Amino acid sequence: MSQSLTSRTPKPKYDVVLIGGGIMSATLATLLHEFDPDLEIAIFERLGRFAKESTAAWNNAGTGHSAFCELNYTPAKPDGTIDISKAESIAEQFEISKQFWSYLINKGYIQQPKDFINSCPHMSLVFGEKDAAYLKKRHEKMSESIMFKGMEFTTDHGKLKEWIPLVMSKRNGSEVMAATKMDMGTDVNFGTLTRKMGRHLLEDSNVEVFLYHEVKDIDPKEDGTWEMTVKDRINNHKQEVEADFVFIGAGGYALPLLDSSDIKESEGYGGFPVSGQWLVTHNQELVEKHQAKVYTQATVDAPPMSVPHLDLRIIDGEKALLFGPFAGFSTKFLKEGSYLDLPESVNTKNIRSLFGAWWHNIPLTKYLIQQVAMTKAQRIQHLREFIKDAKEEDWELKVAGQRVQIIKKDEKDGGKLEFGTEVVVNKRGTIASLLGASPGASTAVYAMLNVLERCFPEKLNGEWKDKLMEMIPSYGQKLAANPELTEKVRNYTKEKLQLEY
Repeated sequence: MSQSLTSRTPKPKYDVVLIGGGIMSATLATLLHEFDPDLEIAIFERLGRFAKESTAAWNNAGTGHSAFCELNYTPAKPDGTIDISKAESIAEQFEISKQFWSYLINKGYIQQPKDFINSCPHMSLVFGEKDAAYLKKRHEKMSESIMFKGMEFTTDHGKLKEWIPLVMSKRNGSEVMAATKMDMGTDVNFGTLTRKMGRHLLEDSNVEVFLYHEVKDIDPKEDGTWEMTVKDRINNHKQEVEADFVFIGAGGYALPLLDSSDIKESEGYGGFPVSGQWLVTHNQELVEKHQAKVYTQATVDAPPMSVPHLDLRIIDGEKALLFGPFAGFSTKFLKEGSYLDLPESVNTKNIRSLFGAWWHNIPLTKYLIQQVAMTKAQRIQHLREFIKDAKEEDWELKVAGQRVQIIKKDEKDGGKLEFGTEVVVNKRGTIASLLGASPGASTAVYAMLNVLERCFPEKLNGEWKDKLMEMIPSYGQKLAANPELTEKVRNYTKEKLQLEY
Protein backbone atom coordinates (compact mmCIF):
# COMPACT_ATOMS: atom_id res chain seq x y z
CA MET A 1 0.00 0.00 0.00
CA SER A 2 1.30 3.47 -0.89
CA GLN A 3 2.70 5.41 2.06
CA SER A 4 1.07 8.56 0.67
CA LEU A 5 -2.41 7.09 1.17
CA THR A 6 -1.93 6.89 4.91
CA SER A 7 0.48 9.67 5.83
CA ARG A 8 -0.62 12.65 3.74
CA THR A 9 -2.58 15.43 5.39
CA PRO A 10 -5.90 16.43 3.82
CA LYS A 11 -6.28 20.01 2.61
CA PRO A 12 -8.55 22.25 4.71
CA LYS A 13 -11.07 22.65 1.84
CA TYR A 14 -12.35 20.63 -1.15
CA ASP A 15 -15.06 21.12 -3.75
CA VAL A 16 -16.32 17.59 -3.12
CA VAL A 17 -15.81 15.12 -0.26
CA LEU A 18 -16.88 11.49 -0.66
CA ILE A 19 -17.16 9.38 2.47
CA GLY A 20 -16.44 5.66 2.05
CA GLY A 21 -14.33 3.69 -0.40
CA GLY A 22 -16.99 1.37 -1.81
CA ILE A 23 -18.56 1.05 -5.26
CA MET A 24 -20.79 4.12 -4.79
CA SER A 25 -18.04 6.63 -3.92
CA ALA A 26 -15.65 5.20 -6.55
CA THR A 27 -18.40 5.51 -9.20
CA LEU A 28 -19.37 9.06 -8.19
CA ALA A 29 -15.74 10.21 -8.03
CA THR A 30 -15.07 8.76 -11.50
CA LEU A 31 -18.19 10.41 -12.96
CA LEU A 32 -17.39 13.82 -11.42
CA HIS A 33 -13.76 13.68 -12.51
CA GLU A 34 -14.84 12.88 -16.09
CA PHE A 35 -17.28 15.78 -16.07
CA ASP A 36 -14.85 18.29 -14.57
CA PRO A 37 -11.18 17.22 -14.16
CA ASP A 38 -10.45 20.45 -12.24
CA LEU A 39 -12.78 19.63 -9.36
CA GLU A 40 -10.91 19.17 -6.08
CA ILE A 41 -12.21 15.85 -4.76
CA ALA A 42 -11.24 13.87 -1.66
CA ILE A 43 -12.30 10.33 -0.71
CA PHE A 44 -12.04 9.31 2.95
CA GLU A 45 -12.06 5.56 3.71
CA ARG A 46 -11.83 4.34 7.32
CA LEU A 47 -10.19 0.99 6.44
CA GLY A 48 -6.87 0.27 4.73
CA ARG A 49 -8.25 -0.66 1.33
CA PHE A 50 -11.09 0.20 -1.02
CA ALA A 51 -14.15 -2.11 -1.06
CA LYS A 52 -13.61 -3.98 2.21
CA GLU A 53 -17.20 -3.80 3.46
CA SER A 54 -20.43 -4.38 1.47
CA THR A 55 -18.60 -4.12 -1.86
CA ALA A 56 -16.13 -6.94 -1.07
CA ALA A 57 -16.63 -10.03 -3.24
CA TRP A 58 -17.75 -12.45 -0.51
CA ASN A 59 -19.86 -9.81 1.27
CA ASN A 60 -22.52 -9.86 -1.46
CA ALA A 61 -23.87 -12.42 -3.91
CA GLY A 62 -22.13 -10.92 -6.95
CA THR A 63 -25.36 -11.13 -8.94
CA GLY A 64 -25.42 -8.54 -11.65
CA HIS A 65 -28.94 -7.69 -10.50
CA SER A 66 -30.83 -7.38 -13.76
CA ALA A 67 -34.15 -8.79 -12.48
CA PHE A 68 -33.81 -11.93 -14.60
CA CYS A 69 -34.09 -14.33 -11.65
CA GLU A 70 -35.24 -12.39 -8.57
CA LEU A 71 -38.88 -13.33 -8.10
CA ASN A 72 -39.59 -10.58 -5.53
CA TYR A 73 -39.26 -8.01 -8.35
CA THR A 74 -42.24 -9.53 -10.20
CA PRO A 75 -45.15 -9.82 -7.74
CA ALA A 76 -48.52 -11.29 -8.66
CA LYS A 77 -51.29 -8.68 -8.32
CA PRO A 78 -54.60 -9.50 -6.60
CA ASP A 79 -56.21 -10.16 -9.99
CA GLY A 80 -53.52 -12.77 -10.75
CA THR A 81 -51.62 -10.72 -13.36
CA ILE A 82 -47.86 -10.29 -12.99
CA ASP A 83 -46.40 -6.82 -12.47
CA ILE A 84 -43.02 -6.60 -14.22
CA SER A 85 -42.56 -2.81 -13.99
CA LYS A 86 -39.98 -3.00 -11.17
CA ALA A 87 -38.11 -5.79 -12.97
CA GLU A 88 -37.95 -3.73 -16.17
CA SER A 89 -36.68 -0.73 -14.25
CA ILE A 90 -33.90 -2.71 -12.51
CA ALA A 91 -32.92 -4.40 -15.80
CA GLU A 92 -32.54 -0.93 -17.36
CA GLN A 93 -30.48 0.29 -14.40
CA PHE A 94 -28.03 -2.58 -14.81
CA GLU A 95 -27.70 -1.78 -18.52
CA ILE A 96 -26.62 1.73 -17.45
CA SER A 97 -23.90 0.20 -15.25
CA LYS A 98 -22.67 -1.98 -18.14
CA GLN A 99 -22.48 1.07 -20.45
CA PHE A 100 -20.42 3.01 -17.92
CA TRP A 101 -18.01 0.10 -17.34
CA SER A 102 -17.67 -0.30 -21.12
CA TYR A 103 -16.78 3.39 -21.38
CA LEU A 104 -14.04 2.97 -18.74
CA ILE A 105 -12.60 0.04 -20.71
CA ASN A 106 -12.88 1.90 -24.01
CA LYS A 107 -10.90 4.82 -22.54
CA GLY A 108 -8.26 2.48 -21.11
CA TYR A 109 -9.02 3.59 -17.54
CA ILE A 110 -9.55 -0.03 -16.47
CA GLN A 111 -8.46 -3.24 -18.18
CA GLN A 112 -9.35 -6.94 -18.30
CA PRO A 113 -13.11 -7.01 -17.76
CA LYS A 114 -12.98 -10.75 -16.97
CA ASP A 115 -11.33 -9.81 -13.66
CA PHE A 116 -14.67 -8.38 -12.52
CA ILE A 117 -17.53 -9.50 -14.81
CA ASN A 118 -18.29 -12.89 -16.35
CA SER A 119 -21.27 -14.40 -18.14
CA CYS A 120 -23.34 -16.63 -15.88
CA PRO A 121 -26.93 -17.72 -16.65
CA HIS A 122 -29.57 -16.41 -14.24
CA MET A 123 -32.35 -18.87 -13.37
CA SER A 124 -35.53 -18.87 -11.32
CA LEU A 125 -36.49 -22.28 -9.94
CA VAL A 126 -39.76 -23.15 -8.20
CA PHE A 127 -41.34 -26.28 -6.73
CA GLY A 128 -44.99 -27.40 -6.76
CA GLU A 129 -48.03 -26.78 -8.99
CA LYS A 130 -48.92 -23.33 -7.62
CA ASP A 131 -45.46 -21.78 -8.01
CA ALA A 132 -44.96 -23.49 -11.39
CA ALA A 133 -48.18 -21.84 -12.64
CA TYR A 134 -46.95 -18.45 -11.34
CA LEU A 135 -43.56 -18.88 -13.04
CA LYS A 136 -45.22 -19.78 -16.35
CA LYS A 137 -47.37 -16.62 -16.20
CA ARG A 138 -44.32 -14.57 -15.21
CA HIS A 139 -42.38 -15.94 -18.17
CA GLU A 140 -45.24 -15.15 -20.58
CA LYS A 141 -45.45 -11.57 -19.29
CA MET A 142 -41.68 -10.99 -19.25
CA SER A 143 -41.27 -12.43 -22.75
CA GLU A 144 -43.34 -9.49 -24.04
CA SER A 145 -40.56 -7.10 -22.96
CA ILE A 146 -37.35 -6.53 -24.94
CA MET A 147 -35.52 -6.41 -21.57
CA PHE A 148 -36.11 -10.15 -21.11
CA LYS A 149 -35.74 -11.30 -24.69
CA GLY A 150 -34.37 -14.85 -24.86
CA MET A 151 -35.77 -16.00 -21.52
CA GLU A 152 -36.49 -19.75 -21.64
CA PHE A 153 -39.06 -21.64 -19.56
CA THR A 154 -39.37 -25.35 -18.83
CA THR A 155 -41.05 -27.89 -16.54
CA ASP A 156 -39.30 -30.77 -18.31
CA HIS A 157 -36.96 -32.79 -16.07
CA GLY A 158 -34.77 -33.69 -19.06
CA LYS A 159 -34.22 -30.01 -19.89
CA LEU A 160 -33.66 -29.18 -16.22
CA LYS A 161 -30.96 -31.88 -16.05
CA GLU A 162 -29.16 -30.07 -18.89
CA TRP A 163 -29.46 -26.70 -17.14
CA ILE A 164 -28.79 -27.68 -13.50
CA PRO A 165 -27.42 -31.24 -13.25
CA LEU A 166 -26.31 -30.81 -9.63
CA VAL A 167 -29.80 -29.77 -8.50
CA MET A 168 -31.52 -32.51 -10.54
CA SER A 169 -29.33 -35.35 -9.29
CA LYS A 170 -31.34 -37.94 -7.30
CA ARG A 171 -34.65 -36.08 -7.89
CA ASN A 172 -37.96 -37.90 -7.96
CA GLY A 173 -39.15 -37.87 -11.58
CA SER A 174 -42.72 -37.01 -10.53
CA GLU A 175 -41.73 -33.86 -8.59
CA VAL A 176 -43.31 -30.72 -10.11
CA MET A 177 -40.59 -28.18 -10.88
CA ALA A 178 -40.36 -25.19 -13.20
CA ALA A 179 -37.51 -22.91 -14.18
CA THR A 180 -36.65 -19.93 -16.34
CA LYS A 181 -33.20 -19.23 -17.73
CA MET A 182 -31.51 -16.11 -19.07
CA ASP A 183 -28.09 -16.72 -20.60
CA MET A 184 -27.42 -12.97 -20.54
CA GLY A 185 -26.93 -13.00 -16.75
CA THR A 186 -23.62 -12.08 -15.12
CA ASP A 187 -21.50 -12.70 -12.04
CA VAL A 188 -19.77 -9.52 -10.87
CA ASN A 189 -16.86 -9.03 -8.47
CA PHE A 190 -17.71 -5.51 -7.31
CA GLY A 191 -14.65 -5.40 -5.04
CA THR A 192 -12.23 -5.85 -7.94
CA LEU A 193 -14.18 -3.37 -10.08
CA THR A 194 -14.07 -0.75 -7.30
CA ARG A 195 -10.34 -1.20 -6.79
CA LYS A 196 -9.76 -0.86 -10.55
CA MET A 197 -11.64 2.45 -10.50
CA GLY A 198 -9.75 3.48 -7.35
CA ARG A 199 -6.41 2.76 -9.01
CA HIS A 200 -7.40 4.86 -12.03
CA LEU A 201 -8.38 7.76 -9.75
CA LEU A 202 -5.10 7.47 -7.82
CA GLU A 203 -2.83 7.25 -10.84
CA ASP A 204 -4.58 9.27 -13.53
CA SER A 205 -6.54 11.99 -11.76
CA ASN A 206 -6.18 14.68 -9.12
CA VAL A 207 -8.71 12.95 -6.85
CA GLU A 208 -7.10 12.56 -3.42
CA VAL A 209 -7.65 9.27 -1.60
CA PHE A 210 -7.12 8.96 2.16
CA LEU A 211 -7.15 5.47 3.66
CA TYR A 212 -7.52 4.88 7.42
CA HIS A 213 -9.29 8.26 7.58
CA GLU A 214 -12.74 8.29 9.18
CA VAL A 215 -15.25 11.12 8.99
CA LYS A 216 -16.75 11.36 12.49
CA ASP A 217 -19.09 14.32 12.21
CA ILE A 218 -20.68 16.59 9.59
CA ASP A 219 -21.86 20.10 10.48
CA PRO A 220 -23.55 22.73 8.31
CA LYS A 221 -21.85 26.13 8.06
CA GLU A 222 -23.70 29.41 7.69
CA ASP A 223 -22.46 29.90 4.10
CA GLY A 224 -24.09 26.59 3.08
CA THR A 225 -20.87 24.55 2.99
CA TRP A 226 -20.04 21.62 5.28
CA GLU A 227 -17.43 21.12 7.97
CA MET A 228 -16.32 17.59 8.81
CA THR A 229 -14.21 16.18 11.60
CA VAL A 230 -11.81 13.71 10.00
CA LYS A 231 -9.86 11.27 12.15
CA ASP A 232 -6.55 9.88 10.93
CA ARG A 233 -6.85 6.41 12.47
CA ILE A 234 -3.15 5.56 12.18
CA ASN A 235 -1.73 8.72 13.77
CA ASN A 236 -4.77 9.24 16.03
CA HIS A 237 -5.08 12.81 14.85
CA LYS A 238 -8.24 14.81 14.09
CA GLN A 239 -8.67 17.78 11.77
CA GLU A 240 -11.49 19.81 10.28
CA VAL A 241 -12.12 19.63 6.52
CA GLU A 242 -14.62 21.76 4.59
CA ALA A 243 -16.45 20.96 1.38
CA ASP A 244 -19.08 22.53 -0.88
CA PHE A 245 -20.65 19.13 -1.58
CA VAL A 246 -20.62 15.94 0.49
CA PHE A 247 -21.63 12.42 -0.49
CA ILE A 248 -22.07 9.81 2.24
CA GLY A 249 -21.43 6.37 0.75
CA ALA A 250 -20.40 4.76 4.01
CA GLY A 251 -22.64 1.67 4.01
CA GLY A 252 -24.23 1.17 7.42
CA TYR A 253 -22.34 4.19 8.80
CA ALA A 254 -24.22 6.48 6.39
CA LEU A 255 -27.10 6.65 8.85
CA PRO A 256 -25.31 8.18 11.88
CA LEU A 257 -23.35 10.53 9.61
CA LEU A 258 -26.53 11.69 7.90
CA ASP A 259 -28.08 12.23 11.30
CA SER A 260 -25.10 14.33 12.43
CA SER A 261 -25.66 16.69 9.46
CA ASP A 262 -29.00 17.80 10.98
CA ILE A 263 -30.71 18.07 7.61
CA LYS A 264 -34.49 17.98 7.80
CA GLU A 265 -34.66 15.16 5.21
CA SER A 266 -32.84 12.74 7.57
CA GLU A 267 -35.43 12.99 10.34
CA GLY A 268 -37.17 9.79 11.33
CA TYR A 269 -34.75 7.45 9.55
CA GLY A 270 -33.58 4.47 11.55
CA GLY A 271 -31.57 1.40 10.73
CA PHE A 272 -32.00 -2.31 11.34
CA PRO A 273 -28.73 -4.23 10.94
CA VAL A 274 -28.87 -7.67 9.32
CA SER A 275 -25.84 -9.84 8.70
CA GLY A 276 -25.68 -13.02 6.69
CA GLN A 277 -23.81 -16.25 6.14
CA TRP A 278 -23.17 -18.39 3.08
CA LEU A 279 -22.42 -22.04 2.68
CA VAL A 280 -19.50 -22.17 0.22
CA THR A 281 -17.81 -25.02 -1.63
CA HIS A 282 -14.61 -24.96 -3.68
CA ASN A 283 -15.03 -28.62 -4.67
CA GLN A 284 -14.54 -28.34 -8.44
CA GLU A 285 -16.42 -31.58 -9.13
CA LEU A 286 -19.56 -29.93 -7.71
CA VAL A 287 -18.81 -26.54 -9.31
CA GLU A 288 -18.61 -28.07 -12.80
CA LYS A 289 -22.17 -29.38 -12.40
CA HIS A 290 -23.63 -25.98 -11.53
CA GLN A 291 -22.79 -23.14 -13.92
CA ALA A 292 -25.59 -20.70 -13.06
CA LYS A 293 -27.18 -18.49 -10.42
CA VAL A 294 -30.43 -20.11 -9.32
CA TYR A 295 -32.95 -18.15 -7.23
CA THR A 296 -36.17 -19.48 -5.71
CA GLN A 297 -39.07 -18.11 -3.63
CA ALA A 298 -38.49 -16.60 -0.17
CA THR A 299 -39.96 -18.56 2.72
CA VAL A 300 -42.89 -17.06 4.65
CA ASP A 301 -41.89 -14.03 6.80
CA ALA A 302 -38.38 -13.97 5.35
CA PRO A 303 -37.10 -10.61 4.10
CA PRO A 304 -36.59 -10.36 0.31
CA MET A 305 -32.80 -10.40 0.61
CA SER A 306 -33.04 -13.85 2.24
CA VAL A 307 -34.32 -15.56 -0.91
CA PRO A 308 -32.43 -18.88 -1.09
CA HIS A 309 -30.12 -19.13 -4.07
CA LEU A 310 -27.37 -21.44 -5.28
CA ASP A 311 -24.81 -19.44 -7.23
CA LEU A 312 -21.73 -19.87 -9.31
CA ARG A 313 -19.11 -17.32 -8.17
CA ILE A 314 -15.95 -16.40 -10.06
CA ILE A 315 -13.56 -14.58 -7.72
CA ASP A 316 -9.94 -13.90 -8.66
CA GLY A 317 -10.25 -16.45 -11.46
CA GLU A 318 -11.42 -19.26 -9.15
CA LYS A 319 -14.88 -20.78 -9.39
CA ALA A 320 -16.89 -21.67 -6.29
CA LEU A 321 -20.52 -22.29 -5.33
CA LEU A 322 -22.35 -20.25 -2.76
CA PHE A 323 -25.66 -21.11 -1.07
CA GLY A 324 -27.74 -18.86 1.16
CA PRO A 325 -28.00 -16.33 2.50
CA PHE A 326 -28.79 -17.33 6.06
CA ALA A 327 -29.78 -14.24 8.02
CA GLY A 328 -27.79 -13.24 11.06
CA PHE A 329 -28.00 -10.43 13.55
CA SER A 330 -25.41 -8.11 15.02
CA THR A 331 -25.78 -4.62 16.50
CA LYS A 332 -22.88 -3.49 14.29
CA PHE A 333 -23.67 -1.28 11.28
CA LEU A 334 -20.52 -2.46 9.46
CA LYS A 335 -18.66 -5.77 9.53
CA GLU A 336 -15.71 -3.90 11.04
CA GLY A 337 -17.94 -1.63 13.11
CA SER A 338 -18.84 -1.35 16.80
CA TYR A 339 -21.41 -3.31 18.81
CA LEU A 340 -22.65 0.09 20.04
CA ASP A 341 -23.69 1.17 16.51
CA LEU A 342 -27.37 0.22 16.89
CA PRO A 343 -27.97 1.55 20.43
CA GLU A 344 -26.10 4.78 19.62
CA SER A 345 -28.24 5.32 16.49
CA VAL A 346 -31.46 5.60 18.52
CA ASN A 347 -32.60 9.19 19.15
CA THR A 348 -35.76 11.19 19.84
CA LYS A 349 -36.29 11.79 16.09
CA ASN A 350 -36.35 8.11 15.08
CA ILE A 351 -37.46 6.14 18.15
CA ARG A 352 -41.11 6.14 17.01
CA SER A 353 -40.06 4.84 13.55
CA LEU A 354 -37.90 2.12 15.10
CA PHE A 355 -40.57 0.93 17.51
CA GLY A 356 -43.30 1.02 14.83
CA ALA A 357 -41.17 -1.00 12.41
CA TRP A 358 -40.33 -3.56 15.08
CA TRP A 359 -43.97 -3.89 16.20
CA HIS A 360 -45.19 -4.48 12.64
CA ASN A 361 -42.38 -6.94 11.86
CA ILE A 362 -42.51 -9.33 14.81
CA PRO A 363 -42.61 -12.37 12.43
CA LEU A 364 -39.37 -11.07 10.88
CA THR A 365 -37.79 -10.85 14.35
CA LYS A 366 -38.79 -14.47 15.02
CA TYR A 367 -37.38 -15.50 11.64
CA LEU A 368 -34.04 -13.83 12.43
CA ILE A 369 -33.84 -15.49 15.86
CA GLN A 370 -34.48 -18.91 14.26
CA GLN A 371 -31.85 -18.25 11.58
CA VAL A 372 -29.21 -17.11 14.07
CA ALA A 373 -29.81 -20.25 16.20
CA MET A 374 -29.29 -22.68 13.30
CA THR A 375 -26.42 -25.15 13.42
CA LYS A 376 -24.29 -25.93 10.37
CA ALA A 377 -26.08 -29.31 10.08
CA GLN A 378 -29.46 -27.50 9.94
CA ARG A 379 -28.15 -25.19 7.22
CA ILE A 380 -26.98 -28.22 5.24
CA GLN A 381 -30.56 -29.58 5.53
CA HIS A 382 -31.77 -26.41 3.76
CA LEU A 383 -29.10 -26.88 1.11
CA ARG A 384 -30.42 -30.42 0.53
CA GLU A 385 -33.66 -28.90 -0.78
CA PHE A 386 -31.44 -27.83 -3.69
CA ILE A 387 -28.75 -30.53 -3.69
CA LYS A 388 -30.24 -33.82 -2.53
CA ASP A 389 -26.97 -35.50 -1.59
CA ALA A 390 -25.03 -32.46 -0.27
CA LYS A 391 -22.25 -33.56 2.10
CA GLU A 392 -21.44 -31.41 5.13
CA GLU A 393 -17.67 -31.82 4.67
CA ASP A 394 -17.82 -30.23 1.18
CA TRP A 395 -19.20 -26.95 2.50
CA GLU A 396 -17.85 -24.25 4.82
CA LEU A 397 -19.66 -21.35 6.47
CA LYS A 398 -18.61 -17.88 5.40
CA VAL A 399 -19.85 -14.64 6.98
CA ALA A 400 -21.36 -12.27 4.41
CA GLY A 401 -21.48 -8.48 4.66
CA GLN A 402 -23.34 -6.43 7.21
CA ARG A 403 -26.40 -4.57 5.85
CA VAL A 404 -28.51 -1.90 7.45
CA GLN A 405 -32.12 -2.00 6.28
CA ILE A 406 -33.77 1.41 6.26
CA ILE A 407 -36.58 2.21 8.67
CA LYS A 408 -38.65 5.16 7.49
CA LYS A 409 -41.16 7.33 9.26
CA ASP A 410 -44.72 6.21 8.56
CA GLU A 411 -47.70 8.25 9.70
CA LYS A 412 -49.95 5.22 10.16
CA ASP A 413 -47.59 2.58 11.59
CA GLY A 414 -44.94 4.83 13.13
CA GLY A 415 -42.18 3.23 11.10
CA LYS A 416 -41.78 1.02 8.07
CA LEU A 417 -38.96 -1.36 7.13
CA GLU A 418 -37.72 -0.75 3.59
CA PHE A 419 -35.69 -3.30 1.64
CA GLY A 420 -34.50 -1.23 -1.32
CA THR A 421 -31.90 1.47 -1.76
CA GLU A 422 -32.69 5.14 -1.27
CA VAL A 423 -30.89 8.39 -2.02
CA VAL A 424 -31.48 11.14 0.56
CA VAL A 425 -30.64 14.70 -0.57
CA ASN A 426 -31.07 18.01 1.24
CA LYS A 427 -33.10 20.85 -0.27
CA ARG A 428 -30.07 22.79 -1.49
CA GLY A 429 -28.54 19.70 -3.11
CA THR A 430 -25.26 20.10 -1.20
CA ILE A 431 -25.30 16.79 0.68
CA ALA A 432 -26.48 13.34 -0.44
CA SER A 433 -26.44 9.93 1.13
CA LEU A 434 -27.17 6.42 -0.04
CA LEU A 435 -29.10 4.21 2.39
CA GLY A 436 -30.25 0.59 2.15
CA ALA A 437 -29.09 -2.62 0.50
CA SER A 438 -30.38 -4.53 -2.54
CA PRO A 439 -30.04 -4.18 -5.55
CA GLY A 440 -27.20 -1.91 -4.42
CA ALA A 441 -23.90 -2.30 -6.25
CA SER A 442 -25.46 -3.50 -9.53
CA THR A 443 -27.30 -0.22 -9.90
CA ALA A 444 -24.51 2.04 -8.54
CA VAL A 445 -24.18 4.07 -11.76
CA TYR A 446 -27.92 4.75 -11.91
CA ALA A 447 -27.94 5.70 -8.20
CA MET A 448 -24.99 8.10 -8.60
CA LEU A 449 -26.53 9.68 -11.71
CA ASN A 450 -29.63 10.17 -9.57
CA VAL A 451 -27.45 12.04 -7.04
CA LEU A 452 -26.04 14.24 -9.82
CA GLU A 453 -29.50 14.91 -11.30
CA ARG A 454 -30.70 16.14 -7.92
CA CYS A 455 -27.56 18.02 -6.86
CA PHE A 456 -26.07 19.33 -10.14
CA PRO A 457 -29.10 19.53 -12.50
CA GLU A 458 -27.95 22.62 -14.45
CA LYS A 459 -24.50 21.18 -15.15
CA LEU A 460 -25.85 17.76 -16.09
CA ASN A 461 -28.23 19.32 -18.62
CA GLY A 462 -25.64 21.88 -19.70
CA GLU A 463 -21.85 21.64 -19.88
CA TRP A 464 -21.73 17.98 -18.76
CA LYS A 465 -24.39 16.74 -21.19
CA ASP A 466 -22.12 15.69 -24.09
CA LYS A 467 -19.76 13.75 -21.82
CA LEU A 468 -22.77 12.09 -20.16
CA MET A 469 -24.11 10.91 -23.53
CA GLU A 470 -20.64 9.57 -24.42
CA MET A 471 -20.56 7.55 -21.19
CA ILE A 472 -24.20 6.38 -21.19
CA PRO A 473 -25.52 6.40 -24.80
CA SER A 474 -29.02 5.38 -23.64
CA TYR A 475 -29.28 8.15 -21.00
CA GLY A 476 -32.73 9.73 -20.81
CA GLN A 477 -34.38 7.04 -22.93
CA LYS A 478 -36.49 4.13 -21.74
CA LEU A 479 -34.87 0.99 -23.09
CA ALA A 480 -38.01 -1.11 -22.59
CA ALA A 481 -39.79 1.16 -25.08
CA ASN A 482 -36.94 1.09 -27.59
CA PRO A 483 -35.99 -2.44 -28.81
CA GLU A 484 -33.55 -1.14 -31.42
CA LEU A 485 -31.58 0.93 -28.89
CA THR A 486 -31.62 -1.96 -26.39
CA GLU A 487 -30.10 -4.35 -28.96
CA LYS A 488 -27.47 -1.76 -29.92
CA VAL A 489 -26.49 -1.05 -26.31
CA ARG A 490 -26.35 -4.73 -25.38
CA ASN A 491 -24.21 -5.62 -28.41
CA TYR A 492 -21.80 -2.79 -27.55
CA THR A 493 -21.45 -3.78 -23.87
CA LYS A 494 -21.21 -7.48 -24.72
CA GLU A 495 -18.18 -6.77 -26.91
CA LYS A 496 -16.46 -4.33 -24.53
CA LEU A 497 -17.03 -6.46 -21.41
CA GLN A 498 -16.13 -9.69 -23.28
CA LEU A 499 -19.36 -11.41 -22.27
CA GLU A 500 -20.03 -14.86 -23.71
CA TYR A 501 -23.76 -15.45 -23.84
